[in-house]
Amino acid sequence: MHRLPIVNTNRSFPMCGCNTHQVPSGTTAERDPTAVTLRVEDMTCGHCASTITKAVEAGLPGASVQADPATKLVWIRGTRDLAKVEALIVGAGYTPSVPALG
Repeated sequence: MHRLPIVNTNRSFPMCGCNTHQVPSGTTAERDPTAVTLRVEDMTCGHCASTITKAVEAGLPGASVQADPATKLVWIRGTRDLAKVEALIVGAGYTPSVPALG
């Protein structure tokens, strides 16, 4: 049985390697000045957001995570340990960065 490669014809919605390719959530979280906020450009779908959420919440019990693939932003409440959050996201297979202010 031959598998055809998946071709993304919708360039405005890049695909990740998860093969579930759910539609972005479309929800945008309100800014919380107490939350750690990271941009994750390679978070492209709901599956990616779920993977990041589970990784951070498992690694930081008590933390609350909101990941939005539409904005590529992840908000983490309940910790200020940026290095730990970044390490958990990298460990889940994604590339976090601190978003530009503005």
